[in-house]
Amino acid sequence: MRRGNGELILVVARDPEVVDVLCPTLELAGYGVDVTATGEAAIDRMGRGGLDLILVDTTLPDLSEIPRRRRGVGGPPVLFMVNGEFLDTVLPEVGLSGEDYVAEPVRVPELLARVWLLIRGRGARRSEPLLRYGDLTLDDTSCRARRGGRELDLTPAEYRLLRYLLVNSGRVLSKEHIADHLWGELRADNAIERLISRLRRKVEGDGPNLIRTHRGFGYALEGRDR
Repeated sequence: MRRGNGELILVVARDPEVVDVLCPTLELAGYGVDVTATGEAAIDRMGRGGLDLILVDTTLPDLSEIPRRRRGVGGPPVLFMVNGEFLDTVLPEVGLSGEDYVAEPVRVPELLARVWLLIRGRGARRSEPLLRYGDLTLDDTSCRARRGGRELDLTPAEYRLLRYLLVNSGRVLSKEHIADHLWGELRADNAIERLISRLRRKVEGDGPNLIRTHRGFGYALEGRDR
């Protein structure tokens, strides 16, 4: 499993059981940990700098300023822990489109993987090669995607889906495989269909199609302009 190298993570949570699980888990994985119990205290701590990632329990009520404030101070990425039952209502409120999340109950391997990827994507190892498919490029160090000269404004879920399609280009991926890769659990078919539809609009635009539907089987990245 990927390990940290002393990077500092701010845990924003007030449930003692959540804190008692997260802090030792992160410390054993090689990270430093600070803890605050409110969104207001988190913003105050962000202002002092030195953080590499913010891990937020979305059961707290005062979180809406965290994503906006972190961008204003050039702060670290934010990883939200979201109860799946309230996912649709929570995401718009916390401004998650520019960040990432893990569904609760949190699975430790998935949490540590997302933490490692977000911290790594903040600027580490920029010499790694880009992922390419025709005129489509993905840069895992910055979590940005481009098609030709156009930068794609992707959410974290859209980026992970596009990357999954790219590294498996030519292979048909079922909705079950996609849901397991993105969320670690099954989702309704229409949730995958909506995500694919949004991704297509952003990736394909007026250019040649890249994402093909295999009805009854799934989706594949197999455009003709490779």
